[in-house]
Order: sequence, then structure tokens, then C-alpha cells
Amino acid sequence: MGNSIYRFLCGLCGPSSPEQALHGAHPAVAALGRDVLNFEATSQVPEGLSRHVVSSKKAQANWYKKLLVAWKDARPPPKTPEEAARFIVQTLKNHQKADVEGFLAFYGLPHPNAAAPSAPAPAPHHAAPPPPKPQGAKFELHTLPVDPKAVSDGDTINVYVDTADPRESGRVPREVQKAAPERAKARAAKNYQKADALLKIIVDAGYRPVPNARGEEVLGKKYRIRLRGIDAPESAMPYGKEAKEALLKLVQGKSLKVYVYDEDQYGRCVGDIYCDGVFVQEQMLKKGFAWHYTAYDQRPELAKWEKQAQAGRKGLWASSKPQKPWEWRKAKRNGTA
Repeated sequence: MGNSIYRFLCGLCGPSSPEQALHGAHPAVAALGRDVLNFEATSQVPEGLSRHVVSSKKAQANWYKKLLVAWKDARPPPKTPEEAARFIVQTLKNHQKADVEGFLAFYGLPHPNAAAPSAPAPAPHHAAPPPPKPQGAKFELHTLPVDPKAVSDGDTINVYVDTADPRESGRVPREVQKAAPERAKARAAKNYQKADALLKIIVDAGYRPVPNARGEEVLGKKYRIRLRGIDAPESAMPYGKEAKEALLKLVQGKSLKVYVYDEDQYGRCVGDIYCDGVFVQEQMLKKGFAWHYTAYDQRPELAKWEKQAQAGRKGLWASSKPQKPWEWRKAKRNGTA
């Protein structure tokens, strides 16, 4: 535990393992690499892949076996989306076209044949720009697996992003860079009092050691996310507990993609959350565990999903007169709740 943090912050000489080679890779490529290496440890293929491909999970496992061998043999492993796409197409060249194209789509990678005609000169060797974000999104987060305690209620969640992510790697405060490896050493020496003091420094700065998909401890940057466009019942309201449990069921143990559009008055990032290709707000509305927050978001699809739940009397709509969360909060502020 702690070795991954120590290597990252102390900058050991070039990558000496497939895991270290993921540092600096494009997020989509890093996700592919983590899944390939996770398959070696668990023999499990990623959840959600079956929605994009036509072959069975047994066939999918065979793909990851081939990709694992090829990944370990690659010198160096792919870093850019284009390199990763060529790597996949070459490794899975004897498989169905629909499967290969679906596999590329699952990781958000381009199809090599869709690229512009190649010029005589080789392409410059640098990381490709990230794929375009949805209109209005300020930035994109790729999170570490979500801890059950991270879900506050039906519309708020705490997430962590690996500081090895290119967006985070240059932003780690100096005191955290110093405290993280010192904490790893203190834990190794069983000096838990010192380790706890160093952990406080890390946490107070907005970071925390958290497990990645392979169970290794890495340093994560904390983000508090407010789900954009919905308002779920507060914990003390009817259906508040059910809304929290519904959100937890969707995200627990999963790595999320978050498109951040704004920051609210409480310092939370307001964003759209996707989990295994599923739009989380859509599910919360369709299951009847959230309202469409029309005061801040007028997307027609959110209104449609809310009406579907209302027509089916799902979740909070089973009640004849469910109270709106924003009215409940106002009444509580005024002392009339």
C-alpha cells in the first residue's frame, strides 16, 4: 500500500512496469490499460462493454487475454488515442468488425480508418488533444471507483480523481507531495501516529489515499459533485433515503465520467455523470427518485423522463402530493417546515 503514490510523487526513473507506463497517457488510453491489467488480476471484463459489442462475455475475455499479451510486449505501450486504436485493431484483427468498432466506441477511441489520409511525413510524437466535450462543459473528470460513503444524498456525491491523471499531476500542492511518501514510509515502519498526522495534512488539502480499480492505494484529488438538472428529496424528506440508495446502487464501486459545467454557491461542481455509458440523471428521473430542477436546467429530455416516472407512479410519484425539495428547504429556512 502506498507504493504507487511514492513512485508517482518521487518521480522514479522511467516506467519499469505496465502499470507505471499508464502515467501520462490520455485518459481513454489509461482506462484501456487499467482494464487490461485488471483482467490479469481478476479475469473480469469491464461492466457495460456488452452494450457496445455483439459477442458473448466469454469471447470478450478472449480479447482481453490477447490484449494483455500484446500490451506487455508493446515497447512502448500506446499513449495517444490514435496509437491505442491501431493497437486494438491490430490485436483483434481476426475478430468481427462490429465487435472491434464497438470496443473502440466503448473507450471513446477513434477508428483508424476514419482518420484523414496520411501524409508522407510521420505524425509528431505527442499526446493528442482530448475528444471534444459537450457544449458548455468546462472540463471532464475520470474518477476512481466510488466508495459507498461518498454518496451524500440523491443528488450529491464525492469523487476522487487519480493525481496521475494528466489534468491533476501538475496541481498537487507541495505539502501534499511531501506528506504522501512520508506517510507511506511511516506506515511501513508502523509509526501510525506520524502516518495519521501526515494523513491530516493530505486530507485538509483536499486529497486522500484511495484504492484504484486494482485495489492499489493511489493519491486522489477530491471533487464534490452536484448532479446537474435534478433535485432529489432531502434525507429527512419522504423518499430521501430511497433516493440516496438509488444513486448509490448506480455508482458504487464504479469509475465515473463527469462533465463539469459550473460551480454552485457551496463550492460543488455541477455536472453530468456517466457510469458505464449510462447517464445517471436519466436513471434517477426515470426511477422517480428526483425532480427535474427547472429553475436551473430546461433540457427537454429531463422533463420527458420526469413525466414518464410520474405517469408510471414510480418512486416519489407513488405519493399523491409529493413535496418539492426546494419548497421543503425554503420552509425549513423560514421555520415553517
